[in-house]
Order: sequence, then C-alpha cells, then structure tokens
Amino acid sequence: MAPPPHAPSKLGVPLAAVVALVALALPRVIAHDLSAVAPGSPANSVLSLGPLVVWVVVAVLASRRAFSTLVATGVGYGLVVGTVHNLAWSTTWAGSPPRLAGSLAGAWSPATEEILLRGASGLSSLATGAVIGIVAGAIAWAIQEVARRNGAHLPLR
Repeated sequence: MAPPPHAPSKLGVPLAAVVALVALALPRVIAHDLSAVAPGSPANSVLSLGPLVVWVVVAVLASRRAFSTLVATGVGYGLVVGTVHNLAWSTTWAGSPPRLAGSLAGAWSPATEEILLRGASGLSSLATGAVIGIVAGAIAWAIQEVARRNGAHLPLR
C-alpha cells in the first residue's frame, strides 16, 4: 500500500525524482565506456560534473532529507555504472579483456576470470556510486544547514 501523498518520503523526494537524478548521469557512463568523449576534455567535464551539480541543487532546494536523497541517488548511479560496464564489456575491451595477474594468473579458465572481473567491476561501481552519493549528500546537507541558519526556508516545496 502506498503512503498517503502528504507523507514525507524516507528519501526526501519521490522515488521518481531519484531515478531522474540517476538518469542525468547515464550519458557520461555510456560516453566513457564507448570512448566517445576524451578524458579531460570540456565535454567530459560537463558530463562528469554537471549531473553532480544538479543533484546537489535539487537536493538542497527540494529534499527534506538531502543526505538520504543523494545517498540513494549515488547507489542508483553505482548500479547503473556497473550495469553499463557489464553490458559494454566486449566493446570496451575489444577482444583484449583484462586478466588476473600475479599468483592468480592462469589459476582459472578465461570464462571464470571474466565472471570474477565482471563481479568485481560491479561491486566497485556500486561502492564508487555510494561514496559519490555520500559526498554529494554531505555537501547538500551542509548547504541546507548553513542556509537555514541564515533564515532560508528549505526545502522550497
């Protein structure tokens, strides 16, 4: 059963808003995995930083729980990154996939290595997304607190 429309969300905003914030970062993930944008280029900077700025602005202005909003957004982003990385695996590695090295080199079949590396990539993506969400959430929360102490009425909705 859905909560009444007036009940505050545990995320601070509707789930659809979190999904929309995650979707803002999807072009960067795809562009990165397909090498469509050069690292360090202005386009890469816009694709990388633009969504994070929007995340913080939206959380500051519209969320009753800015930190929770952006942690959830970061986790969602991590899931998207991991999924896209795995979907683009063959294209990204173009016939030369990563392999285990050191004492693990040759310990398993190439198929097993790929499963392990894809799993590690997914977990790494999820952890990275969560950390990005935590940092962005802390920034948004701090901005809200400073603004409130200076008389602002946030969130605006």
